[in-house]
Amino acid sequence: MDIISIIRENILLVFSLILILGLFSTRLMKLVNFPNVTGYLIIGLLVGPYCLKLINENNIEGLKLITNVALGFIAFSIGGEFKLTTLKSLGKNIMIITLFQAVTTSLLTFIVLWAVGTPMPIALCLCAIAAATAPAATLMVVRQYKAKGPVTDTLLPVVALDDAIGLMIFSLCFALAKVIETGGQLTITNVILMPILEIVLSLGIGALIGFVLAIVMKFFKSRANRLIWMIACVFLGVALCEIMPIELSSLLVCMMIGAVFTNMRSDSISILDGGERWTPPLFMLFFIISGAELDLAILPTVGVIGISYLIARSLGKVFGSTIGAKVVKADKNIVKYLGLTLLPQAGVAIGMAQMVSVSLGGSVGEKVTAVVLCATLIYELVGPLITKIALTKAGEIKKKDKVSA
Repeated sequence: MDIISIIRENILLVFSLILILGLFSTRLMKLVNFPNVTGYLIIGLLVGPYCLKLINENNIEGLKLITNVALGFIAFSIGGEFKLTTLKSLGKNIMIITLFQAVTTSLLTFIVLWAVGTPMPIALCLCAIAAATAPAATLMVVRQYKAKGPVTDTLLPVVALDDAIGLMIFSLCFALAKVIETGGQLTITNVILMPILEIVLSLGIGALIGFVLAIVMKFFKSRANRLIWMIACVFLGVALCEIMPIELSSLLVCMMIGAVFTNMRSDSISILDGGERWTPPLFMLFFIISGAELDLAILPTVGVIGISYLIARSLGKVFGSTIGAKVVKADKNIVKYLGLTLLPQAGVAIGMAQMVSVSLGGSVGEKVTAVVLCATLIYELVGPLITKIALTKAGEIKKKDKVSA
């Protein structure tokens, strides 16, 4: 038995191998000034069953649990950003701009994909995924170049709110896509009432778990015990979505756990920071597994869909932001440049694609995953650069900062 076969047969060796390779990829990405997530996806692609085959399809199937748990913590971390006091301080202008750009992006992406003949379930899933952005890549640029000004001040809260709105849009579109793909009848109940029920129940269950989590924290003071409670509650949220007789969104459930918890605890930031200390390897595994699932052979079949998605999403972000900014009479630089800073896309979008892959599978899951992963690679490569250019033209990155960076 050769060494590759030995690795394939032992899940712990698989974990060890991809974590080590993931760490090495961060060094390489630093040299070329790319986000770490890009390196993780490339490593996954290289070691996956469709390239070097160090990880086979059986390994990937066994790693689905990691994917589901990682999705839960991604959503939980998004929810943790939504303190009501912070949202109130942002004002209605930020809310309006975020809503306009998210909805415009989804609508334009759907129209374009439908016009080029994309199957309806795929078009619905991709148009919803298009709304999501990548806060990490954007924040990296802002911090690296010390950007300051009205565009930056608007950009950061918009990116934070964007994923929450994207999750809502995804829940509706994904429910409709499942009805169409499984051959269900397109009734008011299936198309409108059931998706709304799914969202309401998901948010309600998440709120209940978040409430319990906030209460029990009063009786557990040590960092270790609080971390265990957080992990247990996210696990509970994901598990309930898998065993409930009605379809629930684990993304919405876990997002609501984080949102309720952070608003009930004045010390939520320090507690959540403790939780983030153990998630990096989990997220690394998630992105590498996602990259490993990219079947290169399917890329020619999604060429038109993929190009259409890239163009439509980019135009949607730019025009949606411009329209929203004009509606609230924002600064002229916000009108001109905000949309260009919203192109990066990564974790949440990949998470949504993974949900499609797991729930629908088949050609729909394969094509949605292929389009999103390819788009992510492109957006993560060029998105931060475009963000930097936009902020520079807006006068929020000074020449001395560019030189010192």
